Amino acid sequence: MRKTMRGAAAFATAAAAVLAMSGAAHAEPAADPWAGCPDGAVCVYPQNQNPAQSPSLVLYSYGPHNLRNQVGWHWVLNNQYGGATASLCTGYNGTGCGDRIAEGTGVYADLTPINSITLYRPWGRRP
Repeated sequence: MRKTMRGAAAFATAAAAVLAMSGAAHAEPAADPWAGCPDGAVCVYPQNQNPAQSPSLVLYSYGPHNLRNQVGWHWVLNNQYGGATASLCTGYNGTGCGDRIAEGTGVYADLTPINSITLYRPWGRRP
């Protein structure tokens, strides 16, 4: 039941983020993965998988991650904690990055123009 409620909450939170074009409600880290995304990770889901269920790409390390063959609409969920953020970038190696995705939120985005995803350490922590 908890996973079902969490999945519904994840969908609602991510949908609100897309509509508002800004950060959605804050979520605290939990013992269970969110929509199959492990705690501490940023996850990309297969094209048009809605709602997000099983990630096709899981990112853990801070810094830029170049993408390959990611086109069309995908969920990108930030299941990091401690204030860590992520952003979608139009250039390779983390250049041309957009707004940051807060922890515990996600976006449904067209990844066709996106060439990298950058994971940022929490504010106040050294790189």
